Amino acid sequence: MKNRNNILAAEAIGTFALVFAGCGAIVVNDLYGLALGHAGIGMVFGLVVMAMIYSIGNISGAHINPAVTLGFFFAGRIGARDIAPYIASQLGGALLAALLLKLLFPGHPSLGSTLPAAGVAHAFVFEIVLSFLLMFVILNVSTGHMEKGIMAGVAVGGTVAFEALMGGPVSGASMNPARSIAPALFSANLDTLWIYLAGPLIGTWLAHPTCRLVQGGECCHAEKREGC
Repeated sequence: MKNRNNILAAEAIGTFALVFAGCGAIVVNDLYGLALGHAGIGMVFGLVVMAMIYSIGNISGAHINPAVTLGFFFAGRIGARDIAPYIASQLGGALLAALLLKLLFPGHPSLGSTLPAAGVAHAFVFEIVLSFLLMFVILNVSTGHMEKGIMAGVAVGGTVAFEALMGGPVSGASMNPARSIAPALFSANLDTLWIYLAGPLIGTWLAHPTCRLVQGGECCHAEKREGC
């Protein structure tokens, strides 16, 4: 039976993998002759999310994203007492990954930070919409607060990939406060960090009434939870 330590370790490791692989792909692309390209970076983000869902989805639900954890709370699928432990583990894993990238690539100016390339307003709107779409998909393919199952990884990973491909040039396509906070702290790119905190939270909050509109009571309702 899974205990609290199993769940929190899974979230920390999953978020570490997301930040190390995703932000690392941006850094490697910048430093090694654009070897991956924009499409390659988008695919890395989607593939690492898919891999983590299949690896830890049955343990913690593979949230690996504070906005997703809050999205499950908004939908009544996780209890309030679980929010802080989940988010603390996610931030811990993300910070450790960004620290490792800083040690490996000390000269890189952003370490893969999400930065608004098309203006603050455009980036903010993009983060809201992208996060809304991501959470909408998650709510429709997950069981309770658990992202697991044969196709959940493909659906969620694919969503992350297409949103990174489309939104990356505009906002960086974060959809994830932990993914943005960690590299921003270690590279001192803090001026527009608020976009990547507020935007995903608004987007995931908007997803639960929309899911209810489509799915009815099957989408967002209190369930027997296996929290931490």
